[in-house]
Amino acid sequence: MTVPETVQSKLDSLPAKPGVYIFKDKKAAILYVGKAKSLRSRVRSYFQEGASDNRQFLPFLQKMVADLETRVTGSEKEAAILEASLVKEYQPKFNVKLRDDKNFISLRLGLDHQWPRLEVARVLGRAGASEAEVPSSTARYFGPYHSATAARRALGLVNKHFQLRTCSDLELQSRKRPCLQYQIKRCPAPCVFDVDKAWYADQVRAVAMFLDGRHDELSRELVSKMKEAANDARFELAAVYRDQLRAIESVREEQRIVTEDLADRDVIGFYREADLAEIALLSIREGRLADVTTFSLKNAEIPDEEIVSGFLSEHYGERLDVPPEIVVPLAFEGEAGFEEWKKTKVILPKRGARVQLLELARDNARHAFVEKSRTTDDVQERLAQLQERLRLPTLPRRIECCDISHLGGGDVVGAVVAMQDGQLDKKHYRTFNVKGPAGSGAHNDDYGAMYEVLARRFRRGQRAREATLAESAVVDEANGAPSSKDADTEWELPDLFVVDGGRGQLAVALAAARDLGLHNLPVVGLAKERPIGPTKEGERQPKEEDRVYLPNQKNPIPLKSHSASLFFLARLRDEAHRFSNRARERVGKARRFKSALDDLPGIGPALKRSLLTTLGSVAAIQAATDEELLKVPGVRQKHIAVLRTLGPPN
Repeated sequence: MTVPETVQSKLDSLPAKPGVYIFKDKKAAILYVGKAKSLRSRVRSYFQEGASDNRQFLPFLQKMVADLETRVTGSEKEAAILEASLVKEYQPKFNVKLRDDKNFISLRLGLDHQWPRLEVARVLGRAGASEAEVPSSTARYFGPYHSATAARRALGLVNKHFQLRTCSDLELQSRKRPCLQYQIKRCPAPCVFDVDKAWYADQVRAVAMFLDGRHDELSRELVSKMKEAANDARFELAAVYRDQLRAIESVREEQRIVTEDLADRDVIGFYREADLAEIALLSIREGRLADVTTFSLKNAEIPDEEIVSGFLSEHYGERLDVPPEIVVPLAFEGEAGFEEWKKTKVILPKRGARVQLLELARDNARHAFVEKSRTTDDVQERLAQLQERLRLPTLPRRIECCDISHLGGGDVVGAVVAMQDGQLDKKHYRTFNVKGPAGSGAHNDDYGAMYEVLARRFRRGQRAREATLAESAVVDEANGAPSSKDADTEWELPDLFVVDGGRGQLAVALAAARDLGLHNLPVVGLAKERPIGPTKEGERQPKEEDRVYLPNQKNPIPLKSHSASLFFLARLRDEAHRFSNRARERVGKARRFKSALDDLPGIGPALKRSLLTTLGSVAAIQAATDEELLKVPGVRQKHIAVLRTLGPPN
């Protein structure tokens, strides 16, 4: 590893204090911002050979970094705050960024006005933002909401049932007569009439409790006020409280109690596939699931813990109403600083109700990942990356993978699974029972079994190709159109064929293809191997890495564990493992339950069942006389000679 002189000179003088470090490239553009409990040990770890830090973006960062800047803070809390601020301001290349890269909509309840109102706001805190967008200590913020529709739905529910003004400050000051909102009894019209300030303050407080999810407490207060108003014959006011209670009940019907301790907490669910990730945020208030918000990230080629850490900093950085507890799916660096900064508790549960909440959050994240159908552009982009990485002649829209499964050399089965446009194509899965010497069980010959399976697969693909060419040449003499006879497309050859294994398996696959004249079929091998090299004393064994073997290339291509290039291949390889093992188990089960009667000509399933039901076993059939056999329903004289080929009982 070559460390630039400007960086090396600064590494030697780093303090062992908390702070923020900033990596820059040759053009002084910020590449990455991080926080550290000790700047000296943390920053140096980026440039040490054999360091335990295995984040996938590090090799790229180390090649691009040209300068280093550090800022010392008084505590981990200050480091977390400063990191969040710098990430939001500069949007570094290697830091986590939410997919749409926007701030989310919140509801703002201004408390500094005589007559507060609820309004939609994007809390940005940047120069030039409107008053509603600037964070204020004299206002309460609720949310953020994952969409404008969700925010405005909540705002409409409040405006319908809680009588707060909806007009702007300018309209409030200039209006001479009440508006339509007053006529439909949704506003007391403080712009014109003398409204009871204490009553209006109660409405503001009720709105805050409603949006906070404190529904039980608010319902008790409203029931008490409704009864009191009814006893005083103030029936219109009692009707207002009744409608507010109904609004709360309608919301509660959509919620369910998920914890018995009735605590307020947020739960983070996490799901990823390659460089695409989904985060689900469960907002639990007083034990009830108040809201589920999901966030998408793309091009996230960094570890899971850094994604979660970056999400927490970005999502809660501007918020003032952070719950007292945040449940996370995995530990991350800087937890203590984040807890001190946001005055909350970060919990990674091992057992109990919180683990069930994490499972619920992950289910939501996985469901959102599937439901948010990733656009065709995403799939095409990732396939194009794979094409470039493996130097393929065409876009690998269709990929197939072969795997061999056996049990001690017996029950040898080959499986070929398929993927079309990034999705598993299960209707084109195929299994092959190995018939040659490799499948006899006499010896374990993986190469022989693979050659047989691939030769059979490629031969059928070659026939399908020849049939397609032949049919395209047949022209209907009546109208000059191609023949209506369809070619066999079930066995068309793929754009890329993957074998599970290294150089040996790749050589077998290439031999099977060449023997059939398929010289242009792209074939690669995918093997999981450990990096070659001695391990220093005290160091853990390095993890196995997936490597792709290409024809006529000595060294394999290592693929990053979170890269889109590897995801398609690894997913298909794992599916081939699963499918081949399942087929092998099915063959083994059939062998174990196979009867000696199965191989006898003229003895069908019905007659076999009748013999075993009547006589009980194959040994009893062998020991039975001709007269006893003829008494079995379905047995005729012609079957006697066939049954005698079983020989005498052992």
